[in-house]
Amino acid sequence: MIRRIRLPLSLRVPLIAAGMMVLVGIVASQQVMAALGSVQEERLRELARLHVDGLTVALGPAVLRRDVWEVFDTLDRAKQAMAGQRLVLTVVADEEGRVIAASDPLRASVDSLIEPLGRGAQPVEAIRLTGEDPHVRVVSDLVFQGRTVGRILSELDVADLVAERHRVLLWLLAGNAAATLVLAVGGYLAVRRMLRPVADLAAHMDRVGGAPEAIPAHRIPEGDTELARLFQTFNTMTGAAAAKAEAERRLAERERFVSLGRLSSSLAHEINNPLGGLLNAADTIRTYADRPDVVRDSVDLLDRGLRHLRDVARATLEQNRLDRQGLPLRPEDFDDLKLLFAPETARLRQALTWQVDAPARTLAALPAAPVRQVALNLLLNASTAAAEGGSVDCTVSLCPEGLCLAVSDSGPGLSTDAQRRLLSDEAVPPGAGVGLRLVRDLVRGLDGRIDYARMADRCTVQVLLPVSGARHVKGPPHRAGRRRRDHGRLNRTAPAIGRGAGGLAEADATRGWGPAHATRTDRRRSL
Repeated sequence: MIRRIRLPLSLRVPLIAAGMMVLVGIVASQQVMAALGSVQEERLRELARLHVDGLTVALGPAVLRRDVWEVFDTLDRAKQAMAGQRLVLTVVADEEGRVIAASDPLRASVDSLIEPLGRGAQPVEAIRLTGEDPHVRVVSDLVFQGRTVGRILSELDVADLVAERHRVLLWLLAGNAAATLVLAVGGYLAVRRMLRPVADLAAHMDRVGGAPEAIPAHRIPEGDTELARLFQTFNTMTGAAAAKAEAERRLAERERFVSLGRLSSSLAHEINNPLGGLLNAADTIRTYADRPDVVRDSVDLLDRGLRHLRDVARATLEQNRLDRQGLPLRPEDFDDLKLLFAPETARLRQALTWQVDAPARTLAALPAAPVRQVALNLLLNASTAAAEGGSVDCTVSLCPEGLCLAVSDSGPGLSTDAQRRLLSDEAVPPGAGVGLRLVRDLVRGLDGRIDYARMADRCTVQVLLPVSGARHVKGPPHRAGRRRRDHGRLNRTAPAIGRGAGGLAEADATRGWGPAHATRTDRRRSL
């Protein structure tokens, strides 16, 4: 396939001007040559007319009598009279086309036919100079007393006229070529000078790359010209682009806190629930300080509960730490996400399926902050769509294209507007959510792709993030939720319903510290 060569504007304009000059030169040359040919042909017709008219008057009686010697004598005198005036050959024939006499008997003998010599001959009133033939033949009827008694054939020398046409044509070509060259060079220099500010603008845009910068004032052309207005418009656009980028950065930052804010009630519940049991354990230690076994069980309860609170606080901080922007993604990041998101599903009584099956080396090729934000936004959106009693699935796996993050829910699916925000670059209308658009911007920044599908009673959003060498990464997969032994046991909370000397605190046995707490409560009752 032949690629089109794109020339710069500073070359295209002079080349177009040169092409126009060549076209104008061709048309002008044709007009000049046509005018010159008309003048030459008119002069040639005048000469041929005078010659033929003179011979008609002189040869009429002799041709009628078929007097060969008188006709030859007349032709000889006419040849001497027109010496140097183009006449090369004159042949006189009778009305039957047989030669009576000729100025050159060797070329046209007496009684021979005139037709072979008359081929290509032109009438006197229609003489045309065509081709490169240096001779032109002219034929005319010989009329005497109103009667055609024969024909006169004359051959004229036009070599000088043909040479003159050649010289004029060469001068025209040389003049047109010189004028075209001068105008092309002058046009190139003029256009290059006029377009120098545009070239400076293009070079400035190439240097700044994806972050446009304003052009300094001293480089803006003076005056209220089109180029000056172009530079001023570019500077205005640069300021608007910078303001838009800053607004998008602030919006993304705010969206991170909004995502965490949506989980605030669940996180508060997650922290508040163990506090009743922990305070009860502290009260038990204070009351039964002389009972080592009771103190030991209460300390174990305090240790497990405080570790759980520490994990919740750490995961919350990790989600919004500014110094995590350049850190690689780790399996622990998905543990944190589950720790943050699980209370939300528990609050809405939703079934959560969580599966992370990707080697740590693959995850490390991606930045942690944007991937965490993408996953959290999609999970919150899925939880909202699934509503109370629904189900949410999160799967992280390795695929040929890289890392695959899939979030599905049992909700009704994304609306048309939501799909546009997630899958297209259309502007977000006022009042519409920005979480899905933030997901799209973050995924695009990672050179990834987003797919959306609605199958049966579930809708799935799949994010594909390219990872260099993903197919060749080996290593044991990481299973989320098994980073610490307490995560599997502290994933569901139960309310504390009292504290004090005679109070009672109950906890879900799935936490792992409920039986010990129940033992201590029973001991207090027995005491």
